[in-house]
Amino acid sequence: MNICRTKQQLKLTIKKAKEQGQTIGFVPTMGYLHDGHASLLRAAKEENDIVVLSIFVNPMQFGPNEDLEKYPRDEERDLAVAASCHTDIVFIPSVEEMYPTKPLTSIKVAGVTERLCGASRPGHFDGVGLVVSKLFHLVEPKHAYFGMKDAQQVAVIEQMVNDLDMNVTIVPCPIVREPDGLALSSRNVYLNANQRTEATVLSQSLSELAQSLKLNEVMTAAQCIELITNNIKQTTGEIDYVELLEYPSLHPIAKGQRLQELPSGQRFIVALAVKYGSTRLIDNALFQVEEVIERV
Repeated sequence: MNICRTKQQLKLTIKKAKEQGQTIGFVPTMGYLHDGHASLLRAAKEENDIVVLSIFVNPMQFGPNEDLEKYPRDEERDLAVAASCHTDIVFIPSVEEMYPTKPLTSIKVAGVTERLCGASRPGHFDGVGLVVSKLFHLVEPKHAYFGMKDAQQVAVIEQMVNDLDMNVTIVPCPIVREPDGLALSSRNVYLNANQRTEATVLSQSLSELAQSLKLNEVMTAAQCIELITNNIKQTTGEIDYVELLEYPSLHPIAKGQRLQELPSGQRFIVALAVKYGSTRLIDNALFQVEEVIERV
């Protein structure tokens, strides 16, 4: 496994791979790897000759009151996970390496960034767009792999890639969950025992909704939101948002819209963000309208 800490080292390593005609799969992360990240690395390994992993806690996507300094880091553990997934190249730059001077360029993707996490974290996706664009130019991957736990991030990056004609295919990968349903996240370590138990209401509520829709129960968007909101309110969770939107455009669906009456093939997402203590968790479920509404 080749570890690169500078952009120059990475460029030379990528150049050698390209000269040999090897295809590159890329998994960008902020480290503190878990099984969700490992699933992305395994998917990349199956579909590409070379797998590149980046580990970089990007300060540009953190707001002034967010947990940049407290964000968990464990390089030794991350490298062990990378090796177990047969990763070929790991790029671990410093902040100074990625941003030797304050960047004056930003990448703002309008439309898909105003709702959900973008509403409560202004500027967050500008920072995501900037660092992902930089990494794509450095790695030059054929495929890049992102987990659907942050479905808005996937939508933003896909829009950026399409608008800028970037020569990379975005591969969305399923959410990986704990046995009790909690979506894997680097922030789960901040939860105490009671919060950890209560947080399973997010996935349980999404599963309950999916079952109701699969049974073809006639439900409006407002009723779906109410079902999940009421469940969460039975816990100590503080709701940031519970929204039902078209996907990937993230256009709102009218509260009174019966979901069974949406056009066949229409995809929509039910997305949640809830705080337990100081820990903000996100989760979602993606659905598609057919004869019955199926969870994607």
